[in-house]
Amino acid sequence: MAKLKLSGKELRAIGYPEGPVISLAMNLMEKSYKYVEKEEVMNILKSVLASPVEFTGDAVLALIAEQLMPKEKNRANIVLMNDAGIHINVFGAEQIEQGAMHQMEQASKLPISIAGALMPDAHAGYGLPIGGVLATENAVVPYGVGVDIGCRMCLSVFDIDPRELVQREAYFVRELNEATLFGSGKDFEHFIPHEVMDRTEFGQIDLLKRLKGKAAKQLGSSGSGNHFVEFGTVRVTEQDEILGLDAGNYLGLLSHSGSRGLGANIANHYTRIARDKRRLPGDAANLAWLRLDEEAGIEYWMAMNLAGDYASACHHVIHEKIAVRLKRHPIRRVENHHNFAWKEVHEGRDLIVHRKGATPAGKGILGVIPGSMTAPGYIVKGKGQSASLFSAAHGAGRIMSRSNALKSITHHLLRETLEKNGVKLIGGGLDEAPQAYKDIEKVMKSQQQLVDVVGTFIPKIVKMDGAKNKLWGRRKEDTVFVNGE
Repeated sequence: MAKLKLSGKELRAIGYPEGPVISLAMNLMEKSYKYVEKEEVMNILKSVLASPVEFTGDAVLALIAEQLMPKEKNRANIVLMNDAGIHINVFGAEQIEQGAMHQMEQASKLPISIAGALMPDAHAGYGLPIGGVLATENAVVPYGVGVDIGCRMCLSVFDIDPRELVQREAYFVRELNEATLFGSGKDFEHFIPHEVMDRTEFGQIDLLKRLKGKAAKQLGSSGSGNHFVEFGTVRVTEQDEILGLDAGNYLGLLSHSGSRGLGANIANHYTRIARDKRRLPGDAANLAWLRLDEEAGIEYWMAMNLAGDYASACHHVIHEKIAVRLKRHPIRRVENHHNFAWKEVHEGRDLIVHRKGATPAGKGILGVIPGSMTAPGYIVKGKGQSASLFSAAHGAGRIMSRSNALKSITHHLLRETLEKNGVKLIGGGLDEAPQAYKDIEKVMKSQQQLVDVVGTFIPKIVKMDGAKNKLWGRRKEDTVFVNGE
């Protein structure tokens, strides 16, 4: 019989809270129940979660039960919600799941909330939903920014005939494989020197001191999930003075990733501090905030900005590597954050605007909104609409969880979709199949008042994480999908 193996995702799915109890439960159960069927183990864990007091006498389960027992709370830290809540402007409501709506409603009741909006690609996340925009006063919500701080899009446009992507496909596949690295926890053997690693924040904050070594080795890499680097065709139908490109077709290099382990550790560390300082009820707990005039808030703001600049540096390293290989300089670059908080003035007030999975769309501001691995992405110019707090969607948005996508989408369907759209996929998996995402055309239609489209990006060669459990048709280490092998 195979030994028991649990994951944090499985424990969270049955209701276990974020924190040390998850790793504790995994380790204890894998050690003490190693040959027990997983279904039975999960039922035991559900019972402990439902009534921890009943297991305090158990030699093994008591350790888990103690972590789940209600802790004596400092009543001075308990925060009362604003029952009425602020008004939230919702764009494309018919496309948004109730989970995201509920999370945004919770955010609207925070006593620090001033204004909010929900984008048409929204879906549920931790704390603020993905696609959620929240303006607060003198306060920052770490989980309102997100775990992948500074996650961003970066598009380099080259004056190269995009037909070469078909004519010399093997060449461009090789360049992507040799210039990129994907995967959770993955890093390079040797770090690439970059000025972002010389930032003084790495020496000023204890957490950042501990994270610097790993961050140096991950610079220029991408994570897992929906992160990608891809070649495609950039189409400009008419000249736009801000985009600055003549009408025509160009070769584009588009990347999507964030601040790797650096951002994740910052987010989780300061969320724990925020939750301890401000105890919110039930499912609003992850919306705990830090004031910007207290030490932890000042530290988080410094660390968040560093993580954002680090994410930008990761993209620049990738794009510069590939530009060298192509022996061309890009004629235009467009990039934008979408997991970040900004100090902005709205209606005469100094506010902190969180955009978790939302693209800045101030008047004349350029950004990139991708579709899926086969759907077009859009180069957009913001209209500066105050109703959305100068924001727009950051992509198509998921309509299926990863687990549901893995269960319901077949390899045959994914292969058929790729072939139909003429896309070569390197790595990737069913959880990122186009069918797991909303229709980008409907998303864009729902935000016509927020952005103007000034160009499109049509993906042709896409590279994503090649984690073994996601793959079909592995070919050695480059994990290229070839004819459904």
